[in-house]
Amino acid sequence: MSGVLAYVVFAIRWLAWQVRRPLRRLRRPPAWVVFLVEEAYPEVPPQPRPRWQRLLGGRGTMSLAELRTRFRRIAADPRITGVVLHLRQLDMPQAHVQAFREVIAELRAGGKRVIAYAPSYSTATYHLACSCDEVLLMRGGGLNAVGYARTYSFLADALNRAGLEADVLQITPYKTAMDFLTRNAMSEQAREMANWLADAAFDELVNDVATGRSIERDAARALIDRAPLSEDEALELGAIDGVLYEEELDSRLEGRMARWDNARRRLARPAPRRPGRYVALLRIEGTILDGRSSNPPAGPRLPVPLLLQSRAGDITVARQARRLADDPRVGAVLLWVDSGGGSSTASEAMTSALSALAAKKPLVAAMGSVAASGGYHVVTAAQRVFAQPTTITGSIGVLAGKVTAGGLLERALVHREPIVRGQHAAMFGIDAPFSDDERARMRRLIEHTYDQFVDRVAEARGQTREAVDAVAGGRVWTGRQALERGLVDELGGVDVALAYARSTAGLPATAPLREARGDGGMGLPAGGGAGLLVYALESAQLLNRAGTWLLSPLT
Repeated sequence: MSGVLAYVVFAIRWLAWQVRRPLRRLRRPPAWVVFLVEEAYPEVPPQPRPRWQRLLGGRGTMSLAELRTRFRRIAADPRITGVVLHLRQLDMPQAHVQAFREVIAELRAGGKRVIAYAPSYSTATYHLACSCDEVLLMRGGGLNAVGYARTYSFLADALNRAGLEADVLQITPYKTAMDFLTRNAMSEQAREMANWLADAAFDELVNDVATGRSIERDAARALIDRAPLSEDEALELGAIDGVLYEEELDSRLEGRMARWDNARRRLARPAPRRPGRYVALLRIEGTILDGRSSNPPAGPRLPVPLLLQSRAGDITVARQARRLADDPRVGAVLLWVDSGGGSSTASEAMTSALSALAAKKPLVAAMGSVAASGGYHVVTAAQRVFAQPTTITGSIGVLAGKVTAGGLLERALVHREPIVRGQHAAMFGIDAPFSDDERARMRRLIEHTYDQFVDRVAEARGQTREAVDAVAGGRVWTGRQALERGLVDELGGVDVALAYARSTAGLPATAPLREARGDGGMGLPAGGGAGLLVYALESAQLLNRAGTWLLSPLT
């Protein structure tokens, strides 16, 4: 009955669309549609907010997928000349910038012009602007410092001063995810990885600036190295195409301008989608942990790795995978991964459920800014894996450890007397580091988990165990480097992966992408510092219970 009802609803919508279509054509749209870009758009739609939050209202975050849909409506209307992107300062990973550039490239390929305008340009916004037809700058603005910069902090001495110590076991020198707790400076291997990642990311930036500004690579490198630049210097060196106030844009572009909210009412609407099978979106975002998926409560966005990230729980992901496998309406599944890993057991449970899903219907993986360690483990279940050129991936390796507080307790005059039954029952206690016997036992466990990880990758990628081990050991790669080493199949974002999933499943190009629902989170309704502290403590407890970790050093 639900299938019949769906077609009845479709028929009503199609008739209404046919009636309204000529009326919309009578409304004259603007020549230029303006988008104010003042926040980083996630590549896929954000997770649906709890019902109580939706009832309170508030503006949701727009995704690149929604922006692409809007751009396609603009591209389909021959009366529109193009789009103006008013860029403000953006905190956006380079992989997300590259995904945004793909959306712009599609609009330009559809015959529309794209103009970038900003009061000033940072690395992210200038990288984005170089994919546009013109780069315009406000009078009095400038091109700020451009390039790649990342600072690594090490807390071992600070922890020791507080009476704390991180006791971490690693069996491969490149598995450096917990070095920030155990060292006071970079290891040789960590510095080697940091440098090859920086070289790769900077090389992508130089290439994109050179292509966008139609100059040679050496000239693009020189331009980057000369920044920061005033508006006059930037114009003289060809970094931008014009300097003007926002109020002067309409005269320069010779056409009426309007924001999307006003322009969309005058655009032709796409025809309603015919009911049928669809592609399901199954997401693994944030720290991979045992239990249910959840998001941090509302509050200040603190840059605390692992503890204040979204949590991808194995119970939630596995149940969603099984439900999708049995749903006849699901033609294929797009697995979206933006995670630096976490619990090894949760990663294994997810991968097992995803492998069972992949045995029944196409499973295609798309990587976000990071899909490494446990985040790479889960994509081994997919038939095809897509990554952006600067996606952080790989980090095939295992860690285990704990933070001890014996010194802190002693300074605080806290005296503890544990009563223990079972030789190793208290080995994860906070009073003292692992004993030699405990370290030996943990090392065997790590080696066993690492061997399983390497074997899984070798089978999934069709490589020998020796070939995988040569690029594993905790080594972190960019997406382009991972492609060269056979760890991913193709460069591209969600839209490319979605097109592949539709084609493999024999679905039409218009088949929708729908979020997998059910078995969702333990969302905390409390906001502010108290809610954040509770969430962080829960995350720490879940990590500690995991025992062994599949964590990337760039989580």
